[in-house]
Amino acid sequence: MEDKVKIEMEFVIHASPQLLYQYISTPSGLSEWFADNVNSRGELFTFIWDGSEEKAKLLSKKSGERIKFRWLNDEEDGASYFFEIRIQVDEITKDVSLIVTDFTDEDEVDEAKMLWDNQISDLKQVLGSA
Repeated sequence: MEDKVKIEMEFVIHASPQLLYQYISTPSGLSEWFADNVNSRGELFTFIWDGSEEKAKLLSKKSGERIKFRWLNDEEDGASYFFEIRIQVDEITKDVSLIVTDFTDEDEVDEAKMLWDNQISDLKQVLGSA
């Protein structure tokens, strides 16, 4: 298995951290922008897009701050890849940003970044901050 590369992106979002956290940490919030539907049972989240399912394990979350998942197929492969969505507030300007950390194959970095751009764009529309 070839190693994946880590990508980190920052998106400025005009919304309160508390509201934003609901959209990144709950199945109902995630299904508004990240996937067509999201279900969870304990630490196991099922993301559904156009009829296909991907399962992810909730690795950690910190209320109002961040959420971190690992796709189950990565876990079954023994890989330690994850994706994390973190809320960051600039202490001086109070600007709110989402920091997305993800791992992808080296030849798919541009596609992965474009996918996240589109996902976050959907989130901004849902929040009315586009």
